[in-house]
Amino acid sequence: MVNARTTARERALDAAGRVRDPEMPMLTLADLGVLRGVDVERDADGGEAVVASITPTYTGCPALATMRDDLVHRLNGAGFPRVRVRIVLDPPWSSDWISERGRAALREAGLSPPGPVRRPSGPLGLTLGPTRRAPACPRCGSPSTRLTSEFGATACKALYRCTDCLEPFEHVKEI
Repeated sequence: MVNARTTARERALDAAGRVRDPEMPMLTLADLGVLRGVDVERDADGGEAVVASITPTYTGCPALATMRDDLVHRLNGAGFPRVRVRIVLDPPWSSDWISERGRAALREAGLSPPGPVRRPSGPLGLTLGPTRRAPACPRCGSPSTRLTSEFGATACKALYRCTDCLEPFEHVKEI
C-alpha cells in the first residue's frame, strides 16, 4: 500500500509539474516556484484525493484561478478524479524560487530573469525611492539598459530598453 501511494504521488507530481504558467507559458508552475507540493491524502469517505499546493507570485495575481483550473484539469486527465488546490500564502512567493531551468527559459524567450532578492537582516526601513535594478539585455547581454515603464504586460514585469542594441524587453521583477 505504501508503494501504491508513493506511485500515485509521483504520478500526480509529474502531471502537476507540467502545468504551464498562463502569463509566462515558457515556464511551468514548478519552474516558476509557484507549485509548492503535491500530496495524495485520504478523503472523509476513504477515497484518495490529490492536493496540490501553490503560492501565487503575489496575493492579487489575476492568473491564480487559471492556474488552479489548469492544475485540476491536468490532474483529472492523469487519472485523478478528486483534486483540491490549496493556496499557500506563508511564506510569500519569492522570485528566488524560479529554477535555473526557468531562468534559462525566460532568457530564451527574450525576457530578463530577476536577480537575487536583497533582504536586509533586522527591521525593514521604509524607502520611497525608485526601485534600483540593473538587468542585462536578454538579446545582446549588454548591461546598458534603461527603465521605460515600471509595469509591463503583467504587474510582475517591468519594461526596459537596451541602450546598445536599442531593443525593448521585459524584466521579471525581483519580489
